[in-house]
Amino acid sequence: MKKLQNKLYEAATEGSVASLRELLEEDALILERDDYVAEGFLETPLHVAAMLGNADFVREMVRIKPQLTAELDSQQSIPLHLASSKGHVDVVRALLSADPRASLARDRNGFTPLHLAAVRGRLEVIKVLLREKVDAAQLRIHRGAGENILHLCVKHYQLEALKLLLNKACGRELINAKDADGNTLLHLAIAYKQVETVEFLLAMPALDVKARNLGGMTATDVFIGSRCDIRDVHIQESLKKAGALGAKDQRAMDRSPSSFLDHHLTSSSIKKSTRKHQDDWLEKKRSALMIVASLIATIAYQVGVNPPGGVWQDDNLESNSKSIHVAGISIMARNNPVGYTKFYIVNTISFISSLSIILLLTSGLPIKRRFFVWILMVITWIAITATAVTYISVLALLAPPSMQDNYVLYVIGISVVVWVLLMALLLLGHTIRLIIKLFKKMSRTLRRRRVANPTIDSV
Repeated sequence: MKKLQNKLYEAATEGSVASLRELLEEDALILERDDYVAEGFLETPLHVAAMLGNADFVREMVRIKPQLTAELDSQQSIPLHLASSKGHVDVVRALLSADPRASLARDRNGFTPLHLAAVRGRLEVIKVLLREKVDAAQLRIHRGAGENILHLCVKHYQLEALKLLLNKACGRELINAKDADGNTLLHLAIAYKQVETVEFLLAMPALDVKARNLGGMTATDVFIGSRCDIRDVHIQESLKKAGALGAKDQRAMDRSPSSFLDHHLTSSSIKKSTRKHQDDWLEKKRSALMIVASLIATIAYQVGVNPPGGVWQDDNLESNSKSIHVAGISIMARNNPVGYTKFYIVNTISFISSLSIILLLTSGLPIKRRFFVWILMVITWIAITATAVTYISVLALLAPPSMQDNYVLYVIGISVVVWVLLMALLLLGHTIRLIIKLFKKMSRTLRRRRVANPTIDSV
């Protein structure tokens, strides 16, 4: 029996009607048995033939046993689901001729054959299914999203299927229908940046461009709050021509309809572009600071564990020796303890400052805020300045006594001091600028409070 079942599935795969008839002569009840379930097959032979588009084999099977059209596979799909999804028009016709009600069947996701055909853009299959059951276009999928077939077309970028369905089956009630979040087709098309779909929908007189979702947002609000994209210019022009507005701007439009929409959409576009450039600039600055901080930390660490002049390689603990030392101890610490202490202080400041920058950049703090950018700048200034002072300290410590009074060291020292002063002036300027901006922001906040509550001035 198992051998016959395997042959039946081979015949379904090859679409061999002759093999099917031979198997029926050998076992007339082969299609009546459900042995495929016991043998672990996930689909019936009719599912296999429908999925592969073997129309003649499907016609022969449904002629012999029409009940097979209602059999379910492991995904709770009937053969019509598979044929519709794959776009096999002849198979769809054959299955519908045997069981017209199959066009309303749902799989485990709540999709009908028409839903699957729309998602895959199978236009010819859509036409066949609509001729059989036009009411199938009105069904929503059985999920929390509450989407209808038009929502699916937009979400899956099937504009031609959307046009076909609107022309053949869907009226005003569906073009303005909302999903579980209150989004219309226009909301979704703008959110997915589908320029052609937006233009097509806006050209339809029945479309309600002022419809709001559950968040109180119109399609224009969705556009303004969406990510920046090169397609924004085309969507903006389409919305402007259609007179679409954000929810909170409808009153302003009523007061000054002539120029409000153009100004509103243009200024919104400028704000989005400015925000995008600012985000790009901040991301580049973050990357640059991370590289600089990592470099400074590496240098400071190497200098710390490998001090200038090296370390003693042996022990000399003889009391009568002029140079008592222990292996592994810095030579500079023995010969010049004061200079070595100063060197290690500034080098440690450089190391800790650079580590602080790395920690701040990886901590998830809102670096977009000016205050945190200022903090990063201050720490960076400290790290770089400490590195410069470390450099001049090492030069002074390594120079022989005969060069201690050499003018070269003085020139280098003066150059570093001048550079530190310039950096200090730059830091002071940024600090003053930050204070001024904070003061202006506080002033604007106080003015708005006074306007909102005039009794404050009289108290």
